[in-house]
Amino acid sequence: VKTEAVDVSQRRQAATQLGARSDNYLSDDGVPPLDAWYVLEFKRPGIQNGVYRKLRLGHYDIEARLDLHRFTVAEARTEIWSFFKEARRLGLRTLLITHGKGFGNKEKSGSGVLKGYVNRWLRDVEDVQAFHSAQPQHGGTGSVYVLLRKSEDKKRENRERFMKGRVQDV
Repeated sequence: VKTEAVDVSQRRQAATQLGARSDNYLSDDGVPPLDAWYVLEFKRPGIQNGVYRKLRLGHYDIEARLDLHRFTVAEARTEIWSFFKEARRLGLRTLLITHGKGFGNKEKSGSGVLKGYVNRWLRDVEDVQAFHSAQPQHGGTGSVYVLLRKSEDKKRENRERFMKGRVQDV
């Protein structure tokens, strides 16, 4: 009877973990590591050059940070997914993700395994409008600035702010 109880609890725990991961479509296999000094950069079509330049230069206030040092690929995948869900819920726009450069990896020194995955995952998340490796004061090529899509509330707020004092067409 005790073995059945253990068996049931293990299955329940596995099902709970599977259910929590079910909406996470980020891939966790087959991504090659990137060189420690490789600069990550990406911009979706429609993003203004000035906005991207400000992101690249670190001129936006960082609204949230995530440090992935010492995480396995599976742990980082789960953590990034929940980080983006929370950022979307809170209406955040600019994030900083620290993935490291890969110098702590004894077998592949100087190649960032997580860096390669973060590069791939950020491209796969539709809310990510642009990203670029950070400035030296924020971690350099071991970190990345991320610009998320503006929430509907923020869009409405901007429209209202810029329409003040203007006559609307009727």
